[in-house]
Amino acid sequence: MYNQGSGKPENVPSVPGFRRARLRALAKINLDLRVLAKRPDGFHELRTIFQTISLADTIDIAFTPGGKTAIEVEDNLGIPDNLAARAARMALETMRVTGRVELRIRKRIPMGAGLGGGSSDAAAVLLALPVLAGREVELPELCGLAEQLGSDVPFFLLGGRAVGIGRGSELFPLPDEPPLAGLLVVPGVHVSTSEAYHRLSPRLTSESQQNKIFSFQSHSWRWGGREPACNDFEAVVFEQHRSLARLKRRLIGAGASLAMMTGSGSGVFGLFHTRAEAARVLDSWGSLGNAKAYRISLVSRQRYRSLWLRALREHTTEGTWPPQSRYLR
Repeated sequence: MYNQGSGKPENVPSVPGFRRARLRALAKINLDLRVLAKRPDGFHELRTIFQTISLADTIDIAFTPGGKTAIEVEDNLGIPDNLAARAARMALETMRVTGRVELRIRKRIPMGAGLGGGSSDAAAVLLALPVLAGREVELPELCGLAEQLGSDVPFFLLGGRAVGIGRGSELFPLPDEPPLAGLLVVPGVHVSTSEAYHRLSPRLTSESQQNKIFSFQSHSWRWGGREPACNDFEAVVFEQHRSLARLKRRLIGAGASLAMMTGSGSGVFGLFHTRAEAARVLDSWGSLGNAKAYRISLVSRQRYRSLWLRALREHTTEGTWPPQSRYLR
């Protein structure tokens, strides 16, 4: 059993093959998000730019080989049908391994804010469990498992900055830029993703979609330059939740080089050139009522993978991605 204060096991079992690690599952923001027509599979076609940020959940994961599969999950929010547990079961079935998986998740990424916290937790399990179990699952197979769990999950197997198309799960890398500092504000507002799609769908004309494709393509090639970023969900979400529109304007007024809602909301972020600038803005705001504010920074792909390899260094060989177990047999 894990000690709730430290997140570490109170008594490390002497069972052969017992292995554990502490992981950081990072959040994401969308630096651009265009919604196109509904696909035959019922999902909407998307064009988006994902970016990992420093805000993270902490996951303590332990694996003990055994004749039966048992998955135990505890988190500080009591989340039903935790996606991380589903990821663990899928990984074990894919590896044809049985045993006990213990997950202790300390949630810090706000839920329902467009930050991908549950998806990141699931991807963390997919990356770490094969390492602890002494098995190898190639990246294409990991991506296939991830896509079954959710459209955002494959991105967290890769990190950094990437273009996502289709459901958002077909990913192409973009060059990383300097780790800009930022502010992320999550108001006490619930935004229904399904309702946001429902309200947006009537506005998706053929002409507007073609314009979006050309605009997004141009923006992706000139990221960090002159093309304006966009989140299509803002048009319908801001109509219902005017406080989010005001929050975006407030960030722009405070000097953010880019301010936008992430995903379908309700999180709104602003990027600044320096940490000092972001800290100054946050200090000047005072009380935010029911909203929570977080100081963040952009996390590059190299930094993202470095964090992962460091977390699993006891159990991995060096210089491989996805992390490869040193216990392979």
